[in-house]
Amino acid sequence: MKLSRPARRASLVVHAVASAGWLGLTLGLLALGITATTTGTAVTVEGSVRAMKLFADWLLIPLAFLTLLSGLVLSLGTPWGLARHRWVYTKFWLTLATTTATVLALRPGVNAAVTAVAAGEPLPDAGDVLFGPVVSLSAYLFMTVISILKPWGPTRRGRKLRAATGSPAAARRARQTA
Repeated sequence: MKLSRPARRASLVVHAVASAGWLGLTLGLLALGITATTTGTAVTVEGSVRAMKLFADWLLIPLAFLTLLSGLVLSLGTPWGLARHRWVYTKFWLTLATTTATVLALRPGVNAAVTAVAAGEPLPDAGDVLFGPVVSLSAYLFMTVISILKPWGPTRRGRKLRAATGSPAAARRARQTA
């Protein structure tokens, strides 16, 4: 099922805004994590990890799922398809992996840091507040680049679909690369 032009445009706007929000939020989490690990005052450490928890609890998961859902809607409702182009397929799996890592690793790490700091203990592990945002930010920047450049061409499935519905030249290219 293909999206109508207004629905495609609305989905594209939602996806771009959610993705940019997720990227910006992760950059903010990284700044707070760096502040928490490099500052010398307990008050600043506590403020930084509490802010990270606030962002992680209220914004991170909704933006992650909105990005994933809007990306799926776009891929399934447009000619790009989910498994027709390598860059779309790569973005889907990276988005799924980073969403899962956010739920299972980043948020629990931030929660552990807040619990320790609130109890008057030092920050348990710098990795809890730095590793997740660094990895996530790297993945989001990579996904942004491939969204713009659209590298690697179609998948094998994409070439077959293009050959079945496309021009004689497209069919010839699909046979040559198969």
